Amino acid sequence: MSMRRLTCRAYAQFVDQRVTEYIGIYDADSTIFGEVSYWIGARLGRRHCSLCDITHGLFTEKAEWKLCREQLHVPFTTFHRNDAPSGALAAAGGSFPSVLARRNDHFTVVLGPVDLDSMNGSPEVLINRLRALEGL
Repeated sequence: MSMRRLTCRAYAQFVDQRVTEYIGIYDADSTIFGEVSYWIGARLGRRHCSLCDITHGLFTEKAEWKLCREQLHVPFTTFHRNDAPSGALAAAGGSFPSVLARRNDHFTVVLGPVDLDSMNGSPEVLINRLRALEGL
């Protein structure tokens, strides 16, 4: 649909529905204790966060993740369970890890734990999935 053909009202509704940000919420806490306990638990096979596997290597963000994230037309911001925006936490409903789309002040879960787990740690698969959801 051409933007020139939209009425002012239709254009306003269209803009309101556009994704302005993606938010990833890790299945971990950002406290020192949370970070250390997750890291140890993950190494011992007792803890798992598939979003962590997508975005991070052993200690830092994956270079591949940084490159893939830049392909999105909106920011992709990550949070832990204890520091995510309250609206995003409410929308996730305690199901972590999750990726949500922000449209103005509304949050919608677009990828849940099962979706993220099926990506086998691939940043490229995540970005391609988000782009497919937007029809890009």
